Amino acid sequence: MKFRLIMIIVSLLISTGALAANPQVKMRTNLGEIVLELYPDKAPKTVANFLQYVSSGHYNGTVFHRSIQKFVIQGGGFTPEFQYKPTLAPVPNEAANGLRNEPGTLAMARAYDPDSATAQFFINLDDNKFLNHHRPHPDYYGYCVFGKVVIGMDIAKKIGGLPTAAGGPFTADVPVEPVVIEEMTLATESATDNSRVAEAAKPVKSHKKTPKSKKDKTHG
Repeated sequence: MKFRLIMIIVSLLISTGALAANPQVKMRTNLGEIVLELYPDKAPKTVANFLQYVSSGHYNGTVFHRSIQKFVIQGGGFTPEFQYKPTLAPVPNEAANGLRNEPGTLAMARAYDPDSATAQFFINLDDNKFLNHHRPHPDYYGYCVFGKVVIGMDIAKKIGGLPTAAGGPFTADVPVEPVVIEEMTLATESATDNSRVAEAAKPVKSHKKTPKSKKDKTHG
């Protein structure tokens, strides 16, 4: 029922077009605040899925469990004690929406199956072309971009530059000092874009095969 309500809200945002601002989410961490703008017109199912986790409080008390400088920071699935938080059913992959995994963009993490994304997300710290959609094959389907950082890119970069080590079930890339998402809430007003992130709404032009050595099959 809650998911249906969120889908209705997303549909209304899309139908009103330019009259409605894109929804924004405030993410308060123990290192500072990050504001995310979402694109329901480009990834309606992904945005609805993300907002459902936000409204349920799923992300509160989770950590960024993966931090790789000049690549990504990833979180939303584990507590500081590395307890895995239960999730809803996977969401269909909308990576073929023309949005790129550019610096500052928000995307869904997943396993090898293109349609396996649930709650975990990541923020791109670099132009990660090999994570973009290229063609409908598990090796090249890509990771769905559904938003971007509009405030707090400095915080995201700070997280990306933290010392890391092994932790919990992970053999590497876990911040030594936990980066906790204390609260994530739907913003009531649009934020000013002062983060200098790249525009996300650009069509993917390249359809060349990505070398398998660069694929990130463990991204979920």
